[in-house]
Amino acid sequence: MKVQQIHEFGAPDVFKIAEVEKSEPGSDQIRVRQMATSVNPVDIKIRQMGPSFAPALPPVLGCDVAGVVDAVGKNVSRFRTGDEVYGCAAGVIGRGGSYGEYVVVDAELMANKPRTLGWRETAALPLVTITAWEALVDRCHVKPGDHVLIHGGAGGVGHIAIQIAKAQGAYVATTVSTDEKAEIARRCGADEIIRYRDELVADYVKRLTDGRGFDVVFDAAGGSDIAKSFEAARVRGQVATITTAFTADLSPMHGKSLTLNAVLMLATMLRGASPEHNGEILTKAAVLADAKRLKPVLDEQRFGLSDVGAAHTRLESGNAVGKVVVDIADGLDNA
Repeated sequence: MKVQQIHEFGAPDVFKIAEVEKSEPGSDQIRVRQMATSVNPVDIKIRQMGPSFAPALPPVLGCDVAGVVDAVGKNVSRFRTGDEVYGCAAGVIGRGGSYGEYVVVDAELMANKPRTLGWRETAALPLVTITAWEALVDRCHVKPGDHVLIHGGAGGVGHIAIQIAKAQGAYVATTVSTDEKAEIARRCGADEIIRYRDELVADYVKRLTDGRGFDVVFDAAGGSDIAKSFEAARVRGQVATITTAFTADLSPMHGKSLTLNAVLMLATMLRGASPEHNGEILTKAAVLADAKRLKPVLDEQRFGLSDVGAAHTRLESGNAVGKVVVDIADGLDNA
């Protein structure tokens, strides 16, 4: 089978097409014939720097899986050959990545594909959906009537987070920087759009919550200004973030008795802590998708398996609008 490998960590041009033997699934695994995958910021970080959880060289990177079950381990009962599935394989230490024609993955990480979504849309969902679900549902316990603020509502995680928060019955506000991103956030169901470059935190907190603050604030933008999240949250509120690679003053958090949730969805696989929950989340997400309540936005540029480096460049450029998807099978539709 064809895969994209890297033999060193660095720029996007480190990807090289290689021919390797297909692996057989273990007792609790399935092998998936890949239809499409997508690019996530964590894939870029692994490719650039090879952090502690990077697989040994030369690895196949890539987290998101969307395809057809090709072989099944002897202990697997949830899936059969021919099932259409999706999930997060990881592409981290100890786990194969998705930048290839086939991938072997633990069955517990997978779920049946949403019936109403195309392969490209399905491939865009796993990592960002699990991340947003962990932040909003598992950790912050968003409930009907909550006022939720999502920083970066047009981003990969952010636009999915809007839809998940709305599905929980929340009133959702989100920050954006451009008209194009505002339109994406509106299409995803945001109740309020905040132009963060034009309005101070104190002003939109007063305008949207009568000065009380938001019940839940989720920094899905991966920025470094956690102080804005603390300022926007109500007393004893919940704050979640997808990055902590910066120094911050936690005294505003202490002063409001806030709860801070740091979310790394790969932690469940890296630490072996209930990885089956990932499959459970995606099963619930598929129900939302089939009810027309969850749908990813895809970037307009298209890439194939031979173009993985260019797909990474596209995401790194900051010009992508929606998830960057890589077609692996030929002839995929626009979705």
